[in-house]
Amino acid sequence: MEIIPVKTGRAYEVTVGHGCADAFYDQLAVRHQGKRAAIVTDETVGGLYGESVRRALEGRGIPCCKFAFPGGEPHKRMETALAICEFLHREGITRSDFLVALGGGIPGDVTGFCAAVYLRGVEYVQIPTTLLAQIDSSVGGKTAVNIDGGKNLVGCFWQPSAVLCDTAFFDTLPEETFADGVGEAIKYGAIRDAQLFEQMRGDFRRNLLPIVSRCIAIKAAVVEADERDTGERMVLNFGHTLGHAIEKHSGFAVTHGKAVAIGMQMMADACAQNGLCAPEVPAAIRDCLERNGLAWRYDAPLEELLAIAAGDKKRAGMSISPVLIRAIGRCEPVSMEWGAFAQFMAAGGSRA
Repeated sequence: MEIIPVKTGRAYEVTVGHGCADAFYDQLAVRHQGKRAAIVTDETVGGLYGESVRRALEGRGIPCCKFAFPGGEPHKRMETALAICEFLHREGITRSDFLVALGGGIPGDVTGFCAAVYLRGVEYVQIPTTLLAQIDSSVGGKTAVNIDGGKNLVGCFWQPSAVLCDTAFFDTLPEETFADGVGEAIKYGAIRDAQLFEQMRGDFRRNLLPIVSRCIAIKAAVVEADERDTGERMVLNFGHTLGHAIEKHSGFAVTHGKAVAIGMQMMADACAQNGLCAPEVPAAIRDCLERNGLAWRYDAPLEELLAIAAGDKKRAGMSISPVLIRAIGRCEPVSMEWGAFAQFMAAGGSRA
């Protein structure tokens, strides 16, 4: 078991390991005696783990209530957040209590958003059950819901008080869902750690626990340097500008990690064609994606994806902040006028 500190404005720890949940619950009970917990999850994860988490907490003296909503992006909406807040009020959850976000990125984001706005802020704990949520969305305090205009356009920063990343949860994870996390993990190697990237060109599952720990450590370091996403933290968006557009264009048939993987390939191709990185860089990304069974193309006209990306939250006026890759392990966010960005991507010659 490894403890990774996250030294943000409100510091907390991420517990990482295989079969480390009981130790985490023990520590949680010490810190939360006399409090109640509201477990928020989706129906799938709730069916798998909802009752076992409830029993674990109640057996340690923390009374619990539980709310489960239908899974999937269509339910990552303000209507779901409102229903959760109404539930919390009916159950008598107060500022001295806390929420537990149990599940993948969607329950994590929605629960965090509710924790930030219910009673103007209550504590919450992240228990991510997917690879994608463990290495990415559970750490860093970004919370949000979707609106018709795009993903995560309504949200706020609200750091959790503790995070459990137990890879034993992956025992029930469908291969397709696991692959989403692999796409996001490759991103961490591409932006900050060439050695990690090379490790993922080998046997990903054999190296699973060190990969998870290293990705979380990278995320923690970037978030500590830029908690509010105004500078360095933007590097975590490598592949996301076009990735989010691919998600929406596909009607979310292409899920987040897979869309980010394609977005990374598109950006690497464009950077190589514009002379910002060597041709070996996009070739290496493509090889890594293929070795892990991830697609690197999406059949849609670039102009359609750019039209969707024009509504991305990373835009500021007529500018956008894409993340460019210079070498494996070295990426940087830049500010570009929208027209220049469109020309930059078109020069890449790749369709998503």
